[in-house]
Amino acid sequence: MGLIREPKNVDFSMRSNPWKEEDVADFRILMNELKAKNARRLMNKRVTKSVKKSKTVKAG
Repeated sequence: MGLIREPKNVDFSMRSNPWKEEDVADFRILMNELKAKNARRLMNKRVTKSVKKSKTVKAG
């Protein structure tokens, strides 16, 4: 596979624009909600696994 060259009149390097304070605040709220949701999901999985293990130990 060969090297792909950049056309003469096209610049593929990208620079992101800085976020506004309002956007940063919205992003932080969203991330906190997602983290809380994922934490609850993980806790439910852990509780379910521990309940299943305890049931199998008592039955055996």
